[in-house]
Amino acid sequence: MSALLRNKKLIIIIVLAAIVAAVAWYFLKPSAGPEGLASGNGRLEATETAVSTKVQGKLTEVFFREGADLKVDEVAAQLDDIPLKADIKAAQAVAEQAREDVKSAMSQQELAGVTLRRTQELIKKGFISAAQLDKDVSAMRTANASLAAAKSRVAEADAKVASLQANLNDLTLKSPVNGRILYRLAEPGEVLPAGGRVFSMLDLNDVYMYIYLSAADSGNVQLGSDARILLDALPDMPIPCKVTYVSPKNQFTPKEVETKDEREKFMFRVKLKVDPDWLAQNATIAKPGMPGIGWVKTNPDAVWPANLQVK
Repeated sequence: MSALLRNKKLIIIIVLAAIVAAVAWYFLKPSAGPEGLASGNGRLEATETAVSTKVQGKLTEVFFREGADLKVDEVAAQLDDIPLKADIKAAQAVAEQAREDVKSAMSQQELAGVTLRRTQELIKKGFISAAQLDKDVSAMRTANASLAAAKSRVAEADAKVASLQANLNDLTLKSPVNGRILYRLAEPGEVLPAGGRVFSMLDLNDVYMYIYLSAADSGNVQLGSDARILLDALPDMPIPCKVTYVSPKNQFTPKEVETKDEREKFMFRVKLKVDPDWLAQNATIAKPGMPGIGWVKTNPDAVWPANLQVK
C-alpha cells in the first residue's frame, strides 16, 4: 500500500507541475503583435566620434567634462599657440620685406624702361652706338627678372603665413558634431601627437537602434520605410524612425541547417535610425543606452496602432 500511495503522490505532483507550467505559459507568453508589424528588443545607440588634434601640441585648456553637450564648431579645448604665433609674426615680417623688394624692383624696372626708350630714340638719330642699346636692353631684361623673382618671394612668404595661420587655427579644437561627451581622454599639460584624442563623443544627430528579426519578417521589411521605437522609460512616447539597413546575412546560424525549426533560428539585423527633427527637439529625453523595443512594418499597408502613433 505504501508503494501505491507514493506512486499516487508522484502522479499528483507531476499533474500539478504540468498545470502550473501551462498556466504560467498562458499568462507569460509574448502577446501577438499587431498584424503586419514585427518587433525586436534593442538599445539606443549613437555614432561615436572624437575631438582630436590635427597637429602635435601641448594641451593648455580643456573646457568640458563627461556628459556635456556641445554644438558643432563649439570650442572644446586649446593647444599651446605661443610658439606658432611667434613663427607667424616672423613670417609676416618676411612677407612685408618681400613686398618692399617688389616696390624697389618695380622702380628699377621703370627706370630701365625709360632709359631703354630714350636710347632707342637717340640711336635712330645716330647719337648713340648699338653697343649702348644692347647694354640698355640687357638692363631691362635684368630688371624684369628681378621683379618676377621679388613677386615670387612675396607669393612664397604669403603661402607660408597662410600655412602657419591654418596650423594656428588647428590648435583650437572644436566639436565636429552636435554631440555629447562620452569620455574626457586628456588633461591640460599633456603633449599630444597629431590625431591625439581629447574627447570621445556621441553624435546626437545619428541615433539608432539595432533589432533582430526572423528571416520571414526581415524579408518583408523595406529600406526607407517608417518604423517606431518604444523605450522602456518612455512607453507613451513612440519615437519616429526610418529603416536604414537590413543585413544581407543572418546573424545566428546553426552549423547545419536540416529542419524547418533550425531555419527559423535565422535572425537578421535591422537598423532603425531616429528621425533627426525629433532628436533636435528631444535630445535630452532619448539617451543612448536606453533599452526598448523597435517596431517595423512587414506589410507596407499596415496601420500603426494607437500606442505607436507619433504624437
